[in-house]
Amino acid sequence: MIWRNLLICLFIGISLQAREAADKPNIIFVLLDDLGKEWINCYGGEDIETPRIDQLAAQGTKFDNAYSMPQCTPSRVAFMTGQYPYRSGWVNHWDAPRWGAGYYDWNNNPSIARTMKSAGYTTAVAGKWQLNDFRIHPDAMVKHGFDDYCMWTGCEGSTDKKHEKISTQRYWNPYIHTKEGSKTYEGQFGPDIYNQFVLDFITDNKDKPFFVYYPLALPHGPHVHTPLEPNVSDKLDKHKAMVHYIDLLTGKLIDHLDKLNLRENTIIVWTCDNGTGGMSNMMDGRLVRGGKTKTTENGVNTPFIVSWLGQVPEGKTSKALVDFTDMHQTFADFAAVQLDSQYTYDGHSAKNAFLGTGKSSRQWVMAMGSHGARMTENGVENVYYFRDRVVRDERYKLFIAIDRKPEKLIDLEKDPAELNNLIANPEYKAILDRLSAVIKTFPKTDADPSYTKLAINPWDKKAAFPSKIHKQGHPDQPEQYKVKVKKKTKSKKEKK
Repeated sequence: MIWRNLLICLFIGISLQAREAADKPNIIFVLLDDLGKEWINCYGGEDIETPRIDQLAAQGTKFDNAYSMPQCTPSRVAFMTGQYPYRSGWVNHWDAPRWGAGYYDWNNNPSIARTMKSAGYTTAVAGKWQLNDFRIHPDAMVKHGFDDYCMWTGCEGSTDKKHEKISTQRYWNPYIHTKEGSKTYEGQFGPDIYNQFVLDFITDNKDKPFFVYYPLALPHGPHVHTPLEPNVSDKLDKHKAMVHYIDLLTGKLIDHLDKLNLRENTIIVWTCDNGTGGMSNMMDGRLVRGGKTKTTENGVNTPFIVSWLGQVPEGKTSKALVDFTDMHQTFADFAAVQLDSQYTYDGHSAKNAFLGTGKSSRQWVMAMGSHGARMTENGVENVYYFRDRVVRDERYKLFIAIDRKPEKLIDLEKDPAELNNLIANPEYKAILDRLSAVIKTFPKTDADPSYTKLAINPWDKKAAFPSKIHKQGHPDQPEQYKVKVKKKTKSKKEKK
């Protein structure tokens, strides 16, 4: 009798655990590569058709004030860690497979995938990663917490003779890394392979909670034709074709979830890592230039759609403040799991904002300036002692310079093009003071990337600067940290 009761209790406990796990929503985070709002019809983009993306927005909530960083690496690490770049160290762009040395180290940094695994989720990632070199760390994705993966390797510009046959392609004839290793998929289109991997993973794991990070390679250059539009030739038409293909793949994802009856238990977050690169388009009657690398709104205010049938309000537009660091805490909240206490996080849960049950707990969001980091004798280090950044609330935006001082105040409601600096206008002093107070919360020095140094590889970027003189920009910065500029002497001809 005792043993029977113990077995019954054990069975009930296992059943309850299984039921609790099954009740947790699946989560899919779709991340585009270089596409601003001006290229999405439901955000006001003109001369473009995105019916499936528009459908996703109609079946969910479209966010107007969602912030990424202005370039690939900082946005991706902010999402993975739940930390701002000044804390994680990934302030500036660094392409690990091409430039070597620096990488996203699983031993020194938090990971949203590990958090989701701790909540009982099966995890997968497919598309563009860029944060590790799979030649050196072939199992990096598993160590970051992903059960399965299908990744473009990103090994462009490799000078490694041992790997001289490595393809640089992410689109046609892509070179892709899976658990079976890396290989070229002749005659195939990379985005189709990443998409099919995601659909197959969903099918295989439909009976248990899953977390999918789906960073599409599209529409980042090089601009190419697609299977849908094979005859496009010029750059603009190729770009449009790539946006159309994003729309197609978004539709395939939605249709697959519908087919498996998973839409009502799946949260889809659909967004992009930064603004468009090198393209302009009309949006709501105004010309918007591609803002990649810029801290203006066209560079960091990203398209952001959340859909969960029956839970997230449909056909709504939200002004709630959200940024990429929030996703770690938000997904943990939906998964009912605590974050790893050994790390400090900057994100806030956007659960209430997603569900439309309350305002965001945020008073402001932030994005930092970008461009590439530098290789010094100490390894990968940031360019500035204190990187420029922007802080904004739902209406006003403050630009902060590398000397930690406010330099530009914008009323985004009246001035969406960000042309009129109100910083000297006494009518806006209270707003200036309120946003300027945020500066005091930032560390005096931005961190550099934290990773275990490895042996030098043939393809590693060479140190361009000696140590301890690479940083600029802080008023009380020690003399030895200032960049030494060699004065140019005039030639005899110039003197004449």
